[in-house]
This record gives sequence, C-alpha cells and structure tokens, in this order.
Amino acid sequence: MLRSRFLVVAVLSSYWCIAAYGGAQSPGKSSDSHGHPWWRHAVFYEIYPRSFADSNNDGTGDLPGITSKLDYLQRLGVDAIWITPCYPSPQIDFGYDVSNFEDIDPMYGTLADFDRLQREASHRGIRLIMDFVINHTSDQNPWFIDSASSRTSLHRDWYIWRDGKVDGQPPNNWRSDFGGPAWKLRPETGQYYYHNFAPQQPDLNWRNPEVASAMFDVTRFWYKRGVAGLRLDAVDYLFEDPALHDNPIVAGNNERGEPNMLDTYNSKLPEIHDLMRRLRAVADQSNAVLVGETYTDDAKQLKAYYGEHEDEIQLPMNFVFCTIDKLSVADFRKQVAAAESTGEWPVYVISNHDMPRSSVRYGDGLHNDQIAKLMAAMYLTLRGTPVLYYGEELGMENNDPVRLEDVKDPAGKMGGWPTVKGRDGERTPMQWDSSPNAGFTQGKPWLPIPPSHLTHNVATESKDPNSILNLYRNLLSLRHKDAALLEGDYVALNSADTSTFSYLRHYANETVLVVLNMSGTAHTVDINLEQQGLSRAHLHTLLSDIAAQPHPTSRSGADLQITMDPFTFYIARLDN
Repeated sequence: MLRSRFLVVAVLSSYWCIAAYGGAQSPGKSSDSHGHPWWRHAVFYEIYPRSFADSNNDGTGDLPGITSKLDYLQRLGVDAIWITPCYPSPQIDFGYDVSNFEDIDPMYGTLADFDRLQREASHRGIRLIMDFVINHTSDQNPWFIDSASSRTSLHRDWYIWRDGKVDGQPPNNWRSDFGGPAWKLRPETGQYYYHNFAPQQPDLNWRNPEVASAMFDVTRFWYKRGVAGLRLDAVDYLFEDPALHDNPIVAGNNERGEPNMLDTYNSKLPEIHDLMRRLRAVADQSNAVLVGETYTDDAKQLKAYYGEHEDEIQLPMNFVFCTIDKLSVADFRKQVAAAESTGEWPVYVISNHDMPRSSVRYGDGLHNDQIAKLMAAMYLTLRGTPVLYYGEELGMENNDPVRLEDVKDPAGKMGGWPTVKGRDGERTPMQWDSSPNAGFTQGKPWLPIPPSHLTHNVATESKDPNSILNLYRNLLSLRHKDAALLEGDYVALNSADTSTFSYLRHYANETVLVVLNMSGTAHTVDINLEQQGLSRAHLHTLLSDIAAQPHPTSRSGADLQITMDPFTFYIARLDN
C-alpha cells in the first residue's frame, strides 16, 4: 500500500485572508460582509439519522444521538447538517414514506428533542436542513387513508387515481423506480393509484391546489422551528402527463432484467419549475435555502433548476461526479468545465445514501485511503458548495448484504438479486471507535458494521495526523479562511494532461494552485504561470502529501515543475 506522507503546513495557522475577506458566518446572519448568502460558502453534511449515533442503545440512531456529536461536527468544520427524514413513518423506505410531516418519529425522539438539537447546533454555528419528501407520502398518511376510502372522499384528488384498461391491466406502462408496475389497484374503489417508488409510497397530485397549500404550510411549520432550509427529495418526479401516454421502450434491459424505458411522460415535466418558484417564494420569507435532489444528464439541464431569474432552487445538487466511478482526469475536467460554463454556483456531491460510497467507487482496493484524500482535495477546492456524506471523512466502505434474506432496503427486495443488492451497504452505522459496534450503540445495530471499523473510525483517525479525517479537517479549515477557495474563479491548467488534474482558484490578488495526480505512477507536472498573467510567483504550500516540494525551472519563476507520487495532491498559494 502506498504510504501516506500528509504534510500540513504551518501557514494555515497564520493565514491572513480571513481578515480581509470577512470570515465565517454565524447562524444568525443570512449573508457575509460581501453580501453573499450564508449557503454560498457553507459546507453541508448529510446525516442518515438511523445510522449516526444511538443514544438509547436500541440499535437505531436518533436525534439525541446527533446532538451528542455536534462537537465532533463543529471540529470537523461543517456549517449545515442535512438530516434525512425523521418524521413519523411506517419505515417501509426508512423515513421516505411519511405519515405525518409535522412531527418526529418516536424511534428518533420528539419535537422537543428536535428543538434541542436545533438550539445546540445553532450555538455551535451549525444550521439544520430538513429533508422534505415532496413527491409522495406513506399509504398510512391520513391524507391517503381518506383518499383511498371512496371516489368522493375529501382527499380523493390529492393523489393520482385512474381506471385500469379494459383488459384489467394498469392504466399505462409506467414503471416504479424500485421495479415492477408503478400502479396498484385498490379493490375498495376499483381504481389504481400511481406510485413512482414503492407501492406504499403513493404520489401526491401536485396539480391540485389544495396539495400545494398543505405542503407549503408544512415548510412554514419547520421554518418557524428554526430550520435553515429544506432538501427537496425526488424533484424530477413531481408531475406526470395527465394524458398518461405510455413511456417509450428502448433496446436492452435494466439491472432487474426489465426492458429499458425512457421516463418521458413521468419525469422532468416543465410544470416542475413553476412549483419550484412558488416553493422558493415561501422559503424567501424565512431566508431559507432550498437544496434539490436534481439528477440531470448535463449542466444545461441542471441550470434550469436555478431558475431563469435565479428564483428556483438555490442549490440544485450536481451528481455528475457520481456517474464517474473511476479516477478519470478527462471526465472530471470535462464535468467541471460544463458546470463552470453555466455561470451558476455549483453544488458538488461524490456520494450519498442512494449510491455506493465514494471510497468503493473510486478506490482500487490497494490505495483506497490515498484516493479518498485525493478526491477530498479535489471537490473541496473547487468553486461551489460541497455536500459531504457522513463517514466520507473516515473513508468508510460499503458493507453490502451477502444474502437476499438480509436485505432491508425496498429497492433491494423488489427483484434483481444479486445484481441489485439495494442501498443498505452505504447506510451502515457511523464508525466512532474500534469497539465491537463501532461506538454506535451498545445494542444490536440495525445494520451490520464492516470490519473496516477497526481502522477507519473517529477515535483512531483523530490521533493520526496522516488520516483521512485530519485531511478533511484541515481542508475545511483552509476553505473557510481562503478568499480564493471561497469565491475565486476556476482556471483549468494543462488540458492535455491525462494523469494530473491541475487548476487555479483566483480571487482579486489571491491565487491558489491545486495539482492532483490521479494516476498510479509518479508524474512530473510542468506549469507555465506566465500564461495566466503571473510573471513570477513564490509558492507557499498550504496542504500536500508529496515528499518533494515544487521548484521553479526558470529564473523568471513563471515556470514550475512539480514531481507527484501516485495518487497525491498539492495545494499552494501563489504570491507575485
């Protein structure tokens, strides 16, 4: 295994840009001294509450558990925590099937526990973002129970009901994201209801103004409790073609063996944008931020979610890195350039609760720790807002089920085993120490903990200056203080180099150089700074894990040559 040589340079402690730029913001301020909204320079951290910290040792994480770990999150350097759904729920989809939008599920605590979490987080300069399941509810939600009771019930049109075809088949060929038909027959009324996800998750009918009014009121409920924003779940699926046209079938099969289908008539319909503008108007009344689960094929599609007049989602997440499951300089350079071309503020993600962990997707099995540091050095120094996933800062790995009977995720239970294992593997408990249950609980954890917890945990990595955790801490400290990393332009370098990804971040008179060797071999990088208007530059190393420091190759100092070991990074400030 490649030995890590992680060097933290003392210049961090004396770095003066924070004074010039205005520094970090407290939760009470909506913008910094330059007029930028707080979320523009924030670092977000996703918490899956079942798996973060268990305060009562029942094997499931809870809100008091999160509260107990706020000092850790403050030390890490995050500004906002996004908590996946903790509302009352039958837990068919582990909280993404909501039975009551204005309470806390007893398994996670109470509203009083939530209020305490919000207060304690605020005292530490951390904001809370709630996950808002906007597309559907649980079939145990009172709205749906009433809707399903009669064709003339008060809430009948709050969901999407249709007659089946004359041959007894569902209304059309639309398919659930979890596999199988997206329609379920309710014999009580003789009609089918639509569910884009599990059958227990009926889709709301957003064409009904009463639905919009009720859901807007839900957002106000949480804003009044101090929530700083909402992460909007499954934004793409909010509207469906009222004529119910069949979706086109294309060549090949999906991972479940079903014919491939284009979601032409039940995804990304234009009505979404009007709704986003209306949600934004409500959020603006409370200075709240909207974070969007916005899966798109390219930057042009993503740009639409910001709104033509910047009046939709402030932070639509860019998932393009999550489609690159290898270290590819060309692919990363291409996707960053595409994001930059839109003129919008990027939001970068490399993993979350719906996909295998980044250490698995990018790692080669031999140098995973070094590659995890390399990825952190990349997406935490790019222009934009990063969204971390809990445990990413430790290099946590997937722990996928080995038997079908062990699968708990509905996406894994509904066909396709063993190709489709579900999402349990990326949702395992946070690894706090090397004890049998990783310090997560004294009970039986709801999901098994991987053997890697013996080495990759908070207690162990906190003591190791070369650990992934300490790199994250130092990177977040650096980006909070450095004007160029906070607000600087992105300038690509060496576009023909297929081994290293190099770029500048430039703001006013400040310039930061980032060099990432994404290859498994040593590589020498030549950088001509004169082409960037820097006739001479002195380098001050900020963070690095390379042994040899770069040196100028000409008397002018405008040409630099940096020798990089495999899977290493170099971050430096350039002074003229």
